[in-house]
Amino acid sequence: MSKEKFKEFARNNPKLSRLVIDGKTTWQKLYELYDIYGENSSIWDKYLKNDVNKNDLSFSNILDKLKNMDKDELQKNIGNISKDIGLLEGLTAGEEVKQYEARPLYKYFED
Repeated sequence: MSKEKFKEFARNNPKLSRLVIDGKTTWQKLYELYDIYGENSSIWDKYLKNDVNKNDLSFSNILDKLKNMDKDELQKNIGNISKDIGLLEGLTAGEEVKQYEARPLYKYFED
């Protein structure tokens, strides 16, 4: 099998790139499987299965995640973020940008 055919197979199956990005496999391992079994093997079923992605941002999944959040922990994190933003504003507000002043050159050997 050629690398070009594997690249085309990978382009046609974007789930493979998501697996590599997530660190669940490597391109080398996928290429070796492709080289040994080809693209029509049942070996690809576990890589290309159509289950719901945990990171799916559909409206219902977002609502489910919001329902399962700990409200006190969320409020604490929001408070910490607010404090951090206030600290950064305090550090940057009213501070003048100091310009670099070149020191005079001294001539030691009357150059």
